[in-house]
Amino acid sequence: MEHEIKEIRVAISEFLWHCRFEKSLNEKTITAYATDLKQFSAHVGETLDLFELSKITLKTYLQHISCFQHKTIRRKLASLRAMLNYFECEYDAYINPMRKMQIKIKEPIRLPTVMTIDEVRTILSYLYRKSLLTGRQGTSSYRADIRNIAVVELLFASGIRVSELCSLCNKDIDMANGIVRIIGKGNKERLINICQPETLLALKHWVDLRGEGFNLEAPFFTNRLYHALSTQSVRQIIRRIIMETGIEKHVTPHTFRHTFATLLLEEDVDIKYIQSLLGHSSITITQIYTHVNTHKQREILQNKHPRRLI
Repeated sequence: MEHEIKEIRVAISEFLWHCRFEKSLNEKTITAYATDLKQFSAHVGETLDLFELSKITLKTYLQHISCFQHKTIRRKLASLRAMLNYFECEYDAYINPMRKMQIKIKEPIRLPTVMTIDEVRTILSYLYRKSLLTGRQGTSSYRADIRNIAVVELLFASGIRVSELCSLCNKDIDMANGIVRIIGKGNKERLINICQPETLLALKHWVDLRGEGFNLEAPFFTNRLYHALSTQSVRQIIRRIIMETGIEKHVTPHTFRHTFATLLLEEDVDIKYIQSLLGHSSITITQIYTHVNTHKQREILQNKHPRRLI
């Protein structure tokens, strides 16, 4: 049975339309799909008929992207698989050639960088001391210091992703009840209770200091121009703090998330609760922290191992 020719470039356009308007995926996911599929299109040719796509073509593409890191390869293949699965549902005559391929990319376990509680204490102590310098109240640098304290306190108190933090609006922070509403990956919502009075006080101090009119839809964290604080700005803030405190580890905003999870695990918090707090879709993602938790492992083997009784 003859079929209507579906050029790769047209197929990609239709798939992205489906993602945006039928699946309502967020723009970051759509942008990632578009980037990956554009690279695929450039390799196989924009005018190639989707129905002519073969296992051989896919194998040459896999070889083409083999220079990337394992995680990147898996993402690019997932983007392609998502598009081909979509067209398999749309056209009865189309068979996704990836279904006939056995692709297994084993990503090596990379343990995330984690700070000790003393290192977190050093960072917070430095920020609070800096904000207390005399003669600076009312200046833009003082305002930035108070905001940075609130940013770091929230990163450590909630394990929030930097993208989630920068997307927070005023309506997402319930100061009265100490609840932060977070929209995570896949537009999934989770609520985090902020139970530490120091963190709540830091957030309140930032709100009192901002000065601009209160708008529920306005960004919670802003720069000096009252625009939403960008993820790149937060990374630069953390980089500068680490340099000024003399901590030698490579610390990013995501390191606070890793530290949050690892220290909770060391306090014997069930990994399922940690999964929920982090907004992980699968517990296998959260289980990386069981590899990091060397301090707790040492404590268990020293104090609980039955050999001590022999």
